[in-house]
Amino acid sequence: MNYKQTLDWMFAQLPMYQRQGKTAFKKDLTNILAFSEVLNHPEKKFKSIHVGGTNGKGSTSHMLASILQEAGYKVGLYTSPHLKNFTERIRIDGKEIPKQKVSSFITKYKSFLEAQKLSFFEMTVGLAFNYFAKEKVDIAIIEVGLGGRLDSTNIITPELSVITNIGLDHTQFLGETLPEIALEKAGIIKNNIPIIIGERQVEVEDLFLEKAKDCNALITFASDFKRDYKTDLFGNYQQKNMNTAVIAVKQLQEFKVSSKNIKEGLLNVVKNTNLKGRWQILVENPKVICDTAHNKEGLQIVLHQLKKEKYTNLHIVLGIVSDKKIDEILQLFSAKAIYYFCQPDIPRGLSAKILQKEAKKFGLQGDVYSSVKKAYKKATTNANKGDLIYIGGSTFVVAEII
Repeated sequence: MNYKQTLDWMFAQLPMYQRQGKTAFKKDLTNILAFSEVLNHPEKKFKSIHVGGTNGKGSTSHMLASILQEAGYKVGLYTSPHLKNFTERIRIDGKEIPKQKVSSFITKYKSFLEAQKLSFFEMTVGLAFNYFAKEKVDIAIIEVGLGGRLDSTNIITPELSVITNIGLDHTQFLGETLPEIALEKAGIIKNNIPIIIGERQVEVEDLFLEKAKDCNALITFASDFKRDYKTDLFGNYQQKNMNTAVIAVKQLQEFKVSSKNIKEGLLNVVKNTNLKGRWQILVENPKVICDTAHNKEGLQIVLHQLKKEKYTNLHIVLGIVSDKKIDEILQLFSAKAIYYFCQPDIPRGLSAKILQKEAKKFGLQGDVYSSVKKAYKKATTNANKGDLIYIGGSTFVVAEII
């Protein structure tokens, strides 16, 4: 199979959570453990940092990778989902895995993948771990896909684990309350492995303390410390992620990282890792900003940042996926903006007409468009020089514009 045929097979034949939702969610680690055995346990052949949490885990992962790259280490980075290209998920020193490597790997193990009925995410995790092992990375930053305890990445024994924060997202899988979700996220805490918690949250603090005690894991709350660094990632909300990354990297025992490495790493995250979609300014005058925040907690932070922007009129290109709590999301948006409702081009995408109907309950007014690109094109046509266009609500909305 060539690269296109490989991706078509991966996307079409096997479930992919980001596109299909609940049908792609696996309840145990049986498949990834079986695949790991076939691959001769690649996850044991490189050191790693495991990063979970509800919001900020992607940015924190990229910051950690950038800092360690500045320190001269060969750094693997596994994240999900991708915005434009599948290869964005697997990188070494910012360079995406070659397409040929993807094709040859899937072709080699296709019979096993079919027989074992691995999910899209499981096979991608196996691909990433195998690639990092063969390329002999010094360390890999591994972002949790969904939850923690039952996530396919949770077969690693990292140098340290990081949980950024806890919010109400993916409640159909992880639980309806913060403690229930925190219990799933806490599943990445390992025996005798240090754990960094990004934020102290009253509802879940004791749960993390108890889990760390049971695992004899040194626990540190990053929010107890304040580090005065700057980053090239826009958005004041990145301060928490930056603080978490700095506290985490200082816990690494076998890796030498200087204050200069930390400073340069944080200032060159985009350059070193090619991160996209986090308060990304696409155009100036009129200013166009996109952000992948897609749940209540993430959007609260991003929309608070948006209020600090100066503009004459605000245009919002908005689309979400159907498994989100729509009322919790829509109540966060300003009734003073002009809305362009659209549906991301995935099976999970919420109908733009339904979105418009629900938005009216909160005083949000706007027209429906048949695609994200048409919605964005109309916003750019309507916007004057002093206006601002915000694109968001879903990772997949942003992906169609970038």
